[in-house]
Amino acid sequence: MKKIVALAILILWSIGAWANNTDFMPMPEKITFQEGNFRLDANFKMAVQGSAHPRLYDAATRALHRLAGRSGLFFPQDVITPQTPAEGARFLVYCQKAGRVELGENESYEIVVTPQKVELSCITDLGGLRGLETLLQLLRADENGYYFPVVTIQDKPRFPWRGLMIDVCRHWMPMEVIKRNLDGMAAVKMNVLHLHLSEDQGFRVESKVFPKLHQLGSDGHYFTQEQIREILAYADARGIRVIPEFDMPGHTTAWFVGHPELASAPGPYTIERRWGVMDPTMDPTKESTYAFLDKFLGEMAKLFPDPYLHIGGDENNGKQWNQNAAIQAFMKKKNIPDNHALQAYFNNRILKILTKHGKKMVGWDEILHPDMPKTIMIQSWRGPKFLVESARKGYTGILSNGYYIDLIQPASFHYLNDPVPADSALTDAEKARIMGGEATSWAELVTPETVDSRIWPRTAAIAERLWSPANVRDVEDMYRRMEIISFQLEEHGLTHIKNYEMMLRRLTANQDIRPLKNLVDVIEPVKIYQRHSQGVKYFSHSPYTRAVDAARPESMTARWVAKTVEAFLQDPAQANAETIMACLNKWRDNHAQLQQTMIKSPVIRELESLSQDLSDLAAAGLKAMDALLAEQKLDAGWRYEQQAVIERAKKPRGQAELMIIPAVVKLMDAASTE
Repeated sequence: MKKIVALAILILWSIGAWANNTDFMPMPEKITFQEGNFRLDANFKMAVQGSAHPRLYDAATRALHRLAGRSGLFFPQDVITPQTPAEGARFLVYCQKAGRVELGENESYEIVVTPQKVELSCITDLGGLRGLETLLQLLRADENGYYFPVVTIQDKPRFPWRGLMIDVCRHWMPMEVIKRNLDGMAAVKMNVLHLHLSEDQGFRVESKVFPKLHQLGSDGHYFTQEQIREILAYADARGIRVIPEFDMPGHTTAWFVGHPELASAPGPYTIERRWGVMDPTMDPTKESTYAFLDKFLGEMAKLFPDPYLHIGGDENNGKQWNQNAAIQAFMKKKNIPDNHALQAYFNNRILKILTKHGKKMVGWDEILHPDMPKTIMIQSWRGPKFLVESARKGYTGILSNGYYIDLIQPASFHYLNDPVPADSALTDAEKARIMGGEATSWAELVTPETVDSRIWPRTAAIAERLWSPANVRDVEDMYRRMEIISFQLEEHGLTHIKNYEMMLRRLTANQDIRPLKNLVDVIEPVKIYQRHSQGVKYFSHSPYTRAVDAARPESMTARWVAKTVEAFLQDPAQANAETIMACLNKWRDNHAQLQQTMIKSPVIRELESLSQDLSDLAAAGLKAMDALLAEQKLDAGWRYEQQAVIERAKKPRGQAELMIIPAVVKLMDAASTE
């Protein structure tokens, strides 16, 4: 009996330890907590032993400085080098060999924390980098100071390709945006930065072979080759590969500003300022096109060291091909039946060029064609079925469908989207061809000021899906941990939190932002590209500084209120009731205050009717709460009358929509007779 009691106590303690200490994101594969803590003090020292790449010493130095920054402790060490003695070090990193920043490299690690020391063991320094991030997430504090709980962690990634694509073309994203997001990626163990470098709206990399590309196609906003090398070095130091994308044969207007001879229709061409799928397309029938691309891709192959190079290949509408008599004659002569087959012809020619220059081809779904060899990689944006199809046909692939973070979908949607779902009918060999996935940050509606808020923190949920075991799927716990990592990401200079109130101050002309914040806290931008059909025509030069741009892709306030309402309806505890009543009272009274702000800030008047709807909805919610607390029922006629308020509140204004409607409707329904 004593053994049973002891076992029960141990199990309960383990559950408590797990609950109190698993603030990781991504969640490691295996965690075993034990009793005790390792205490940090001003004598804390680190050392790296074994055969490590210089990046591990740099990463250890950064980790030491981050620990000092968080704790305020004055550690004696400045930098960690191969000459740093292990004697006296209470944190030792053991590395077996220098790793290579390439697809499939070993990223596993093990952390063992005892009350006396911390040990991080890894086969390659890339595993060491991932382990250092886990250790930093392990840091805790209590009344006695900072500590690491005693624990053993064994971890490795589920997928080898865990990427983020940043579109630097539609809106220019300068060096500081790329660097801070590389730091954010490293913090959540992502390992591929996919740079979308050419588009209708801009050509964003210097070409010394064809300088008109960047001189005439960029408005002066592009990365020099020296800056690209700086990005590559910065990424490599964080164990992150950089894959360039040069979209072709479509999405190529900016190419043609300087080189109209590449196009399928005569110029002249100007940089595109609109959004959408445009007609300009490379001419795949001219040998001069391939001679040009041979020289250009050869230049880029030398600049970007990764074996993979992305050719885009998406959304070619074929209009210029259909209208070009020479192209139609070429297709007839070569027995090419349609535009998809003509694009496959083009892709095969490009593949030979890439192969010549030592590169492997990556492209969007559209490059999948029976004529294409199995050596290419498919990036699926149109749906998992295309990824499944490519895997069954022998192609490797990565998933982006479901990870389009510019669609303004909740983190839970991305989190439960799996490259290889549990019910997948693929064989083990076919599953092995799915390398992972990429979040995609398309830049039509973001600027350097707002891009971080669209990437983070939701991309941390995608990072966990690509790193952690498939059975880590607790959505509520994911949201809890995502809030923690969101705060920690600010350590890297990411602006997804701090720019919010800054933008609200500007929108209110530096008045009290609270009335506007109360409203914007519970709205979200409309989703799935609906902003383009909400009565406003966007261009690249349009203002992206309005309330809809400040609003976050997912309202945590609305989500929290919805959970609180759900808990109240299941168990009407007084604490939940008080919380709900406080929110509803605030929203009911907010409109009058916001109207005063609008007098000096006309830019926010587009939200005036939405603010009124929030007030009316809150008033109805308060009446419902009063009835529920009094254990009374409101008649069906009242509920019928409120439907007009609900329907009015559902309509987007200023390309944004209220997110607290479902929670208030639940209160109304619960308080009303059928």
